Amino acid sequence: MRLAIAKIDLVALSYNLSKTKQLAPHSKVMAVLKANAYGHGLVTIAQHLTTADAFAVARIDEALALRAGGVTKPIVLLEGFFNKSDLPILLANNFQTIIHDENQLAMLESAELDAPIATWLKVDTGMHRLGIEPSQLEGFYRRLKASKNTHSAVNLMTHFPCADDLNNARTQNQITAFKQLTNDHNEQLCLANSAGILGWTESHCDWIRPGLMIYGVSPMLHCQGVDHGLKPVMRLTTKVIAIRDIPAGEQVGYGGRWQSNQPTKLAVVAMGYGDGYPRHAKHGTPVVIKGHRYGIVGSVSMDMITVDIGENSEQIAVGDEVEMWGPNLAVEEIAECADTIAYELLCNVTPRVGYQYIS
Repeated sequence: MRLAIAKIDLVALSYNLSKTKQLAPHSKVMAVLKANAYGHGLVTIAQHLTTADAFAVARIDEALALRAGGVTKPIVLLEGFFNKSDLPILLANNFQTIIHDENQLAMLESAELDAPIATWLKVDTGMHRLGIEPSQLEGFYRRLKASKNTHSAVNLMTHFPCADDLNNARTQNQITAFKQLTNDHNEQLCLANSAGILGWTESHCDWIRPGLMIYGVSPMLHCQGVDHGLKPVMRLTTKVIAIRDIPAGEQVGYGGRWQSNQPTKLAVVAMGYGDGYPRHAKHGTPVVIKGHRYGIVGSVSMDMITVDIGENSEQIAVGDEVEMWGPNLAVEEIAECADTIAYELLCNVTPRVGYQYIS
């Protein structure tokens, strides 16, 4: 039996997607499933997002896994393709591709294909990661429209780097620039990621791309999913495997980085960075046992964490469940305690952790 379990609430998943659609009722939904559906299980999550209009992944192997799992909805490759030999695979599996540079466009134009491929032209309005320059839009657009290897419709897309911060004017500037740039093109537009959906209504347009928010986690600065009416989908749990009496003055764990200032009891729980829990979680990072919060002490090791249970030790026994994050303990809070982001914690859950899907 596995001690560490990621319990995935499929009812909460469906609820979050419904909530997302309510926020942008006139937009189609491209649900983002990259990185194993943000650590939640790629194929199972896709199979339960029945009201999404399309899915988005980063790489072709993720898209192929969805098709192998019986998923038939449109799938968009957010990074596009990187070899000419990929194009027949895209065509055979009905994958749509983003075009973000000259190399991709040239490969697509020169390929010998039996049918056209649906494309999304990505414009860099300020992220400076992937995308063509705004000045290149007209040239790329005309070439895609003229190519026998592309559908007549050329969807247009951009991405926000700072939409999580409502006080940053950069997002509004991007929205304005992108809409001005594409105003004369009668094409489908997609701007809003999760932060855009929650914070920037003007960005909703024809399509939205919810990622983190459909898993019940907030993409916004200093917020939690519950602040937006979302429900956490993942509940990461483990068990107490030992209870130890610790005298005053004793150092605990690797490096002896924590020392008890009074006699106490510690619960040893079966969770560590080998399960994906952040090694740099600070002393006092909370866990929940039997409805009460307790703080981590000592270093997070590969397989175990020690928790100071102090005066409530009589209520806790070996075998009790420990919630590391979930409905009673927001993953955003744990991320803050570890100086990281919730995205990383969710994506870092390792194969050693068992998955239970609850419907």
